[in-house]
Amino acid sequence: MDKPIDAEALKRGEVLFRQECKFVAGAATPDRIPPPTLGEVAFAGRSNVGKSSLINAMTNRKGLARSSNTPGRTQQINFFDLGGLMYLVDLPGYGYAAASKEKIHAWNEMIRNYLRGRQTLKRVCVLIDSRHGIKAIDQDTMEMMDQSNVPYVIVLTKSDKIKPEELADLQARIEDELKSHPAACPRVYATSSDKKTGIPELRAFLAPR
Repeated sequence: MDKPIDAEALKRGEVLFRQECKFVAGAATPDRIPPPTLGEVAFAGRSNVGKSSLINAMTNRKGLARSSNTPGRTQQINFFDLGGLMYLVDLPGYGYAAASKEKIHAWNEMIRNYLRGRQTLKRVCVLIDSRHGIKAIDQDTMEMMDQSNVPYVIVLTKSDKIKPEELADLQARIEDELKSHPAACPRVYATSSDKKTGIPELRAFLAPR
């Protein structure tokens, strides 16, 4: 079960994400993925869901991960060293990219192989746009991680863009759905990179106990 977020956990998360965070590697092909030396938290989701913005908000570094209004801008797996304690991993967005079908297929295969076989991968944050909810392509990713026993957590992004009652209803519906997903954390985290809401709680959840 997911442990409750208390003051001690919030402090632990704050201290962890206060560490220096720097880009260390960008892998456009499997051979460029760095060796598995640190525990890793990966961020996955549809293109333009806000992965880079969330990483920047969590680390309090505006330009650490490159964000863009252009879907498919992130075209490699980007690794960021958080204080020598863990890697934050920004995965290419799925669902759209301005590239050939062959290149998109190669990216998707690399991402799937990374998610299924990375020994040091501790958890995946599956980002869902609060305005759109879970789509079929998100379900495919969730089912693949269920089958591979990869722990993941649903993180709602852009939660400031919908009404509070709509957000609460969406969280409740997704949490009910997650009961049938064995690798999923039972709690859904709602965040806003612009307003910084939900960021302390997600930091606390991701910090090693």
